[in-house]
Amino acid sequence: MFRNFLYAKTTISATSHILDRKFLTFINIIEYPRLNDKWGLCAMTHYLDMVNSPEDLKLLTKKQLIFLAREIRKKIITTVAQTGGHLASSLGVVELTIALHYVFNLPKDKLVWDVGHQCYTHKLLTGRKHKFCTLRQYKGISGFPKITESNCDSFGTGHASTSISAALGMAKARDLKKDKNKIIAIIGDGALTGGIALEGLNQAGALKSNILVILNDNKMSISPNVGALSKYLSRMVTSKQYHTIRNRMRVILGMLSDRAAQKAMALEETLRSLINPGMWFKEMGFRYFGPINGHNIDSLIKAFENIKQMKGPILLHVITRKGKGYVYAENNKTEFHGISPFDITNGKTKDNPSATYTKIFASTMTKLAKNNDKIVVITAAMTSGTGLAEFAKLFPKRFFDVGIAEQHAVTFAGGLAINGFKPVCAIYSTFLQRAYDQIIHDICLQKLPVVFAIDRAGLVGEDGPTHHGPFDISYLRHIPNIVLMAPKDENELQHMLNTAVNYDGPIAIRYPRGKGFDVKLDEKFNNLDIGKAEILKKGNDIVIFAIGTVAKEALKAANELKKIDVCIVNARFAKPLDEKLIISLAKRIKNIITIEENTLEGGFGSSILELLEKNNIKANVKRIGLPDMFIEQGDLPTLREKYGLTKKNIIKTVREMIK
Repeated sequence: MFRNFLYAKTTISATSHILDRKFLTFINIIEYPRLNDKWGLCAMTHYLDMVNSPEDLKLLTKKQLIFLAREIRKKIITTVAQTGGHLASSLGVVELTIALHYVFNLPKDKLVWDVGHQCYTHKLLTGRKHKFCTLRQYKGISGFPKITESNCDSFGTGHASTSISAALGMAKARDLKKDKNKIIAIIGDGALTGGIALEGLNQAGALKSNILVILNDNKMSISPNVGALSKYLSRMVTSKQYHTIRNRMRVILGMLSDRAAQKAMALEETLRSLINPGMWFKEMGFRYFGPINGHNIDSLIKAFENIKQMKGPILLHVITRKGKGYVYAENNKTEFHGISPFDITNGKTKDNPSATYTKIFASTMTKLAKNNDKIVVITAAMTSGTGLAEFAKLFPKRFFDVGIAEQHAVTFAGGLAINGFKPVCAIYSTFLQRAYDQIIHDICLQKLPVVFAIDRAGLVGEDGPTHHGPFDISYLRHIPNIVLMAPKDENELQHMLNTAVNYDGPIAIRYPRGKGFDVKLDEKFNNLDIGKAEILKKGNDIVIFAIGTVAKEALKAANELKKIDVCIVNARFAKPLDEKLIISLAKRIKNIITIEENTLEGGFGSSILELLEKNNIKANVKRIGLPDMFIEQGDLPTLREKYGLTKKNIIKTVREMIK
């Protein structure tokens, strides 16, 4: 009926120019609520144009807010289709975000978004809609909350499970200053599996400060949720006994006097606590409300208005649908969690490289596991992100997704290792930081044979500073007993994985995000000699020690420098170094360049300098790497060009050094 109306109005509507085939297909994809407005097409009203701040939002009626939600969904989908980004999570909280901004008073009241990948509606409502087309682009707006971007972004986030702790700190600071503003933490059921979230809940219940925690329950983190807590929340939503009693009590309350109704409400709360798993939050010191429909703006507004007047720690349980309003995102939540640019009409990405490092890692692990039943793989809520979905299907008893719990993942791996298994911990570089003490205390101190497969090492692109992985060489290489490798290409990654699973001790492999070099993959895996580097090109004028994929850039540069005889060494190992080779070359060739996609502070280049100093070797050394700063968002070619990780800069550096 909706499409027939559009066709009928095409010749007379002032907006007929937008009603082409693609737009009609788009309309068919987007879920529009059935509303009795004059046109049936929210795009004709442009409520989003009226909203430049949360104050403007309060001028709209509740019915107009529903139309606004439609426009916001359309804006998010069309923008992310061009820029890429976190689509499904943002679509799932449109109504929730609108209701929060409608009831509370930003920026005086504080919203703390957990992870922050669901904050696109928040950005549109807080003065950034005109910049929204620059989402996640170089020098554009961030895909996450950023305190330097808006005074409505009260806390910067990008990693999961931090919201409750941050919000509680804000609440206690407010109390000490005798202020009266509201503090709200919005956390997903996936992020609630993180230990720090439970630590925050524990203290919040004890301190009794006024704080509202909104549990956004969509049964997903990036991959489907796992663990006892996820099952616990599911029982809360699906309990037939609870909903039967609740519905009957509503009928009874309507028939009673005010005094009798109050007693009945107390009885209802007692029965609810006995049947509803929300009792767990109550025992933690929270007043629990819900679950309620997270896509009903009217219900959300009423709930927030009532809760706003209450004292103490409160938890509101909200049920949402990840990907809401775009069928491809609803049906494939994992793929549309974080997606590259895509075609709106069919949901297919425009660039889907086959030979990514992640896929090579996953396929290699599958091959190795077929021949070694001691290999087990662990990931922290990143089954899809680490490419291990197929491994999980083939070896379900040897695959463990522990949820958003990196600390537990590492120590869990230690327990497996000490009992004869070969655990491979597949965790992004930026998330492995969260398990630093466990790597030292539980693995390296005991010299346990755990393999760390460190995905997204180095620069990752548009996700920006919260997700870049430029620190892992620096934070791992100084730990005793660990071996640290980085492949020059995807073929070498295979051999390093084979080496790692056969090594009797802690060992880590860092590899980048994205596509490899399309090199031919060896069918047979080799064991590399621990600490042995590889000379890619011999030379006498200058030597370049490179680690990781930048070794390929160095080789390209050397091949163009016809009049300068450049020696290229693929170090392979950041720890232990090939000391014999490095010392022999440094004594003979006094001009040395090191290159790495890691911070220069404490990185691979620093290890070369330390080795030269230890052996009293004087040389002219230039290090190329990432500076001592948090690297901004942007596409990888732009960032690598800016920070000198390119053939062009290597050539320039060599020529300057020779002069």
